[in-house]
Amino acid sequence: MSRRRRWTGATLAALLATAPLLAIADTPEAVGAPPPPQETAGGLQQRTILSPQGSFTAEPSLSYSQSTSTLVAIDGVTILPAIAVGLISVRQTQRESLTAALGLRYGLTDRLEVETRIPYVYREEQVREREVLQASDTAGVVESTGYGLGDVEASLRYQLSSGRGDGVIFTGGLRMKSRTGRDPFEVETTEIPLDDSDGDGPNVSIYTEQPTGSGFYAVQPSLNWVYPSEPAVLYGSLSYLYNVPRTVTLRSGDRVRIEPGSAIGVSFGMGLSLNDHTSLSLGYDHTTVQRTRTDVQNPDPEFGRFQVGSLLLGASHRLGPRSSLGLSVGVGVTEQAPDVQVTLRLPVRF
Repeated sequence: MSRRRRWTGATLAALLATAPLLAIADTPEAVGAPPPPQETAGGLQQRTILSPQGSFTAEPSLSYSQSTSTLVAIDGVTILPAIAVGLISVRQTQRESLTAALGLRYGLTDRLEVETRIPYVYREEQVREREVLQASDTAGVVESTGYGLGDVEASLRYQLSSGRGDGVIFTGGLRMKSRTGRDPFEVETTEIPLDDSDGDGPNVSIYTEQPTGSGFYAVQPSLNWVYPSEPAVLYGSLSYLYNVPRTVTLRSGDRVRIEPGSAIGVSFGMGLSLNDHTSLSLGYDHTTVQRTRTDVQNPDPEFGRFQVGSLLLGASHRLGPRSSLGLSVGVGVTEQAPDVQVTLRLPVRF
């Protein structure tokens, strides 16, 4: 079998099934990413990486995400470079989420497909607060959980080029996110004082029940590219996420207009086919989230710009002519990224 013959539609699909195009972190502020291109009917000469015309695909998926952050607050004076006198508070936050989702895709033409994604979310957050210079070594622990329907998404994708010969295949996408999940502005919160000794220190707001949605409508246009280069497939993407501003009513009764920061995402990587059934991929995804603005002055540094970067590893195995099993692992390389995110997908084409 010649090298040219090896590039069948099934082989190309197996490679692309491991390529996590636009695979961004699972955060409430972010719209989900389009899944990898699925299997196509026909050979490489058709260069169709979206769902073929009249093809329906159901993709159940299960994703687990875990992140931990530590904040050290010092309220005192330093008398020597290594000695601080006053209150030193250490707060550790651990967040875990489990998302079961069902994606439904349909090919309107060989170059145009529509999709909807319905997620069910379970989230758990645990906050531990400990004052180092206090007599007690007991850390205060506050836990909260939440589960229910997440934010339903809908998307439209169009293949811009056929990639004839050895050309690059470009696809454009538009994804919209709703507010069907539990709104974070409607969830009860509780206050934890940083200084329990006298009760007059600053407080930290903690959810008593975790939200399952972001609370904002969002739109995400994207441009993706795929370049077959034997024996691998190179891929990349560029996206822009816009969250629609809204005015919310706080517990105090005040109305505040919030403009969530937009996000610019870039990802790239390579998929390598081991054989006609199994393939591996390696990629990197980076998202820059801009500053969130409100009509109330807030010096909180968490409202500033931050970076979310993840190293992505993936594997895919074709179970049959119409189904495959994919596993991807994301490892955070920046402070704001989840420590680890594991996703299992089982697309089935009808």
